[in-house]
Amino acid sequence: MRSELRDGGLQMHADISGSGETAVVLLHGLFGSGSNLMSLGRYLEPAYKVVRMDLRNHGKSAHRDTMDIPQMAEDLRVTLDALEIDQCCLFGHSLGGKVAMQFAIRHPQRCSKLVVADIAPVRYGRGHDAIIEALLALDLRSLRNREHADEQLREAVPEIAVRQFLLKNLARDGQGGWMWRMNLAAIADCYDNLRDAPDSDVYSGPTLFIRGGASRYIVDENRVPIMKQFPDCRLETIEDAGHWLHAEKPQQFNGLVGEFLAQA
Repeated sequence: MRSELRDGGLQMHADISGSGETAVVLLHGLFGSGSNLMSLGRYLEPAYKVVRMDLRNHGKSAHRDTMDIPQMAEDLRVTLDALEIDQCCLFGHSLGGKVAMQFAIRHPQRCSKLVVADIAPVRYGRGHDAIIEALLALDLRSLRNREHADEQLREAVPEIAVRQFLLKNLARDGQGGWMWRMNLAAIADCYDNLRDAPDSDVYSGPTLFIRGGASRYIVDENRVPIMKQFPDCRLETIEDAGHWLHAEKPQQFNGLVGEFLAQA
C-alpha cells in the first residue's frame, strides 16, 4: 500500500505493508529513499505494520528549499498523525537515524522503541562534499544512459556500490532526458544543517544502536554522548560491515533489529 499524505501543502510519501498491531516506521539515509529499507521491511512485515517513509527532498516526498533535522522530525509527526498512528517503534539509518533520535527526544510518548543504525548524536564533518560536487557537476542534458553517468562519477566516487546507490536517484524526465528524483540543489544548500546533532535532551525509552565494524560513523568516543542522551540503550557491532550495514549484512542486521523489537 502506498500513501501520499498532505498537510499544509507538504506531500510526504510512505509505503505501508504488514498487518501487525504495532507500527514500525523506517527512515532512510542521505541520498536514499524508503526503498533502501525493503529487506528490513519485508523481514518485519509478518509481525508488524511497516511504514517506509521518504524524507523530504528524497524519493517521492515533497521538494522544499529548506531542510534540517527538526523540520524532518516534524514531517514525521505530521505523517504519523495522518496515518492515525499514536505510537510506534522507530528505526533510522544515518540521516534517518538523526531524524528518529530528534523525534524520540521531542515526542517520547509516541516512540515506544528506537533503533539507530550507524550514526551518533553528534555533529559530523563535511564528509559528503566530494559526492555532492560530483553529482552537481553531472550534465544531465548530455547523458546517454546510466552507464554514461556511472563513468562520469567514477573518479570522484570510486566505490561502485556507492555509485550504484547514488544513481538510483536518476530517472527519466518523460521527455527523453534525465532528472534527479531527489532535490539535489536543496540537499547541497542545506547540507550544513544535516550535519547537526539532534537536540541534546534525553530519550529514556529502550534504544538499540547498531554500528558497522568497518565504519567510522560511530566510534568509541561517541559512547559518552550516546549513553548521556539514551541511557536505556545498548550498542551492537556488525564486524566487517561498513556504513550501509543493512545492505551488506542483511541477515545479521535484520536479526538484531527483530530481536530487539520483540523483547518485552
